[in-house]
Amino acid sequence: MAQNRMKKVVLMYLASIAVVATAWLAFPTESSANRPVRIDTVRTHLVVPRPALEPLKSLITSPSDPIDTLDTANEHIKVVLHADQTWHYYKTPGFQQTTGVFDEHWNESATNPYGIEQSELPNEWSIWLVDSLDQYHCPFQGSVYYRGKFGPRRGRRHQGVDIPLKVGDPVYATFTGKVRVSKYWGAFGNLVVIRHENGLETFYAHLSKRNVEVGDWVNAGDVIGLGGSTGRSTGPHLHYETRYKGFAFDPQWLIDFEKGILRHRLFVLKKKYFNIYSNYEQDFEDEIKNDEDDKKEDAEKAAMKYYVIKSGDTLGRIAINNGTTVNALCRLNGITPKTTLKIGRKIRVR
Repeated sequence: MAQNRMKKVVLMYLASIAVVATAWLAFPTESSANRPVRIDTVRTHLVVPRPALEPLKSLITSPSDPIDTLDTANEHIKVVLHADQTWHYYKTPGFQQTTGVFDEHWNESATNPYGIEQSELPNEWSIWLVDSLDQYHCPFQGSVYYRGKFGPRRGRRHQGVDIPLKVGDPVYATFTGKVRVSKYWGAFGNLVVIRHENGLETFYAHLSKRNVEVGDWVNAGDVIGLGGSTGRSTGPHLHYETRYKGFAFDPQWLIDFEKGILRHRLFVLKKKYFNIYSNYEQDFEDEIKNDEDDKKEDAEKAAMKYYVIKSGDTLGRIAINNGTTVNALCRLNGITPKTTLKIGRKIRVR
């Protein structure tokens, strides 16, 4: 009975928006009945004014199993009903494959498959991050590490943000899309790259486990991997990037990670955002602290002293000769008092 009541409610809702829906659903003709139908999003937004600049909360995925599916006027768009009386739209992979964004410059072995110059891009353009059928899910909600913001870091480009987490924490797909990369990739460690229908690509790095493979279709909120510390990483965190046409920009232009919300449904991307110095929030206190930490790190490196093991050396003798202790030597070098010393090995003594 409850299921039937829920069906009636959803059907009444769908009927109430049928007039609007005809403005953006292209019905298949006899010759195109078997082909996925695209939505005219331009006409959609003209007919249905949207609060484009209002933030959007992260999708709360239903813990209940799907119990039924309803058809809509478009055969490639379904309404999925859950046992807890919630529902959501579902677009079939066949529907999404009709857009050329998943064919152009598709390369499973490159982080930047486009190979174009910034000069070829306009100064700014608008990107719909979500529409009436798409959802958003925060990849991982938490505070961005103050040394892990978008910008220059120790002479290198840090092209994303770092969000601390625990090993094994779930990492979610931000938007619906197709997995372009899923592999262990050098400094990234376990990396997943998803290309989305609007042309954006999102990067999820340092994962302890990847749950998806190249070519998989994922929906916003799907767990695409588990948090970790693989690759060049000093501790468990998610390195998250947003790129367009191969160029990275600060993900905080899109997402408030601490609150977990999408800042805007419609995002105006400006070419100047690709500049490594163009981050969402310029915090001078963080910059001062970063500078202090860098100086401290440089001083610690300068104070480091190493010793090359010779025949007859013991940890005790090395410790005495260098004014330290065996325990300190073990801690600095990740060894134990019982570790066999190999002649010619370099160990840190300070």
